[in-house]
Amino acid sequence: MSEITTSEQKTESDPLAVPAFGYELIREVLLPELLGKDTAEILYWAGKRLARKYPLSTLDETIRFFRDAGWGTLSIKEESRREMVLELSSELISSRLKNNPNTTFQLEAGFIAQQMEHQKKVTTEAFEHPNKKSAKIMFTIKWDKSDPVCEF
Repeated sequence: MSEITTSEQKTESDPLAVPAFGYELIREVLLPELLGKDTAEILYWAGKRLARKYPLSTLDETIRFFRDAGWGTLSIKEESRREMVLELSSELISSRLKNNPNTTFQLEAGFIAQQMEHQKKVTTEAFEHPNKKSAKIMFTIKWDKSDPVCEF
């Protein structure tokens, strides 16, 4: 299978885009069935792996990737020397939060953590904070400038 860039990704307006029902069927039903109690942890590491396959150079590229992948609208809420808060929103996320109180966004968290690690060249982690009231997901991304990473 060949890798494609985000500019080649299909968008929601593209007639070849996957319907939300099909995406949710796999994401919310099949994966938890297959992965069991370890679903969240495996999805986090899967997100990191996806980010390694699609390394992005800037946060703007990461934001664009989220849009192109149909994962939602990612925006910066706060940023300091050692952490950043990002917000993720979309109609699909609102629906997921409403229909499944146990839904997880660890795939996205792992993807963000790995992209930030690649971009900042330091060890990075991301934590999800679903806000059911606003129907959005907040991600806190933390990095340690004293812990550089080596990329091969």
